[in-house]
Amino acid sequence: MVVARRAAVLGKPISHSLSPVIHNAGYHAAGLTGWSYSAIECAEAELPDLVAGLGAEWAGLSLTMPLKEVGLAVAGEVSPVAAAVGAANTLVRRPDNSWYADNTDVPGMVEVLRAAGVPAGATVTVLGAGGTARAALAAAVQLQAERVTVVARRSSAIDELRPVARKLGISLVPADWTDAPKQALADVVISTVPKGVADPLAGQISWLPSTVLFDALYDPWPTPLAADARAAGCRIVSGLDLLLAQAVGQFEHFTGVTAPVAAMRTALFSAHAAA
Repeated sequence: MVVARRAAVLGKPISHSLSPVIHNAGYHAAGLTGWSYSAIECAEAELPDLVAGLGAEWAGLSLTMPLKEVGLAVAGEVSPVAAAVGAANTLVRRPDNSWYADNTDVPGMVEVLRAAGVPAGATVTVLGAGGTARAALAAAVQLQAERVTVVARRSSAIDELRPVARKLGISLVPADWTDAPKQALADVVISTVPKGVADPLAGQISWLPSTVLFDALYDPWPTPLAADARAAGCRIVSGLDLLLAQAVGQFEHFTGVTAPVAAMRTALFSAHAAA
């Protein structure tokens, strides 16, 4: 008898999510008969009751906006990295039915940047100071960067990142958005800003061909910033690459099985191309 096991991505809005495509392709390729992964629309105030009402068949949950902070509150235990950045994108069911909160965005970001050739001790500039910037700070620590320059439109947003940087033990250097073209002359530039915000920077930056640009967006793709950097010879990492990497971490958390990465990548990129 096949035992049904379930997982899902939660957020609001959620209909656009490609996570079900990635995870279900992984279950199929790994021969995990009986496993299924769905998308559930859920607001912040609804999360505690939803999680409390899940049956024993639920193995894990992926959390997207706006649930990454409130996800910490429903967990019995929180991983050090999730605690440091103040956000969890993953809830894993424990044998005692409690939930473990983790953040696979951080190791996923480290993985894709290392795969792009980022060396230890690289200089890092982060565009934006929101939730994804927190993960970028933690990734910079794991890449052995000594400091991170954060470029933002509001100085108050950078101030909100300072406690995260202190917890992580990394030096944060603030910069105004008007200084972005100069600050982009780094080994790694991580753009975490919403769609359209970084578009005016295209054509303003004298890119170093050795720079790796990670643009957390993937729709539309390429962004004007990514196209500009690619034309200058830079290596490019997209939000789609991170979406896959963080999903691989979640898959292995939920199932305890090594993820069939190639099958998951093919399914993701095919679904994105068809969208």
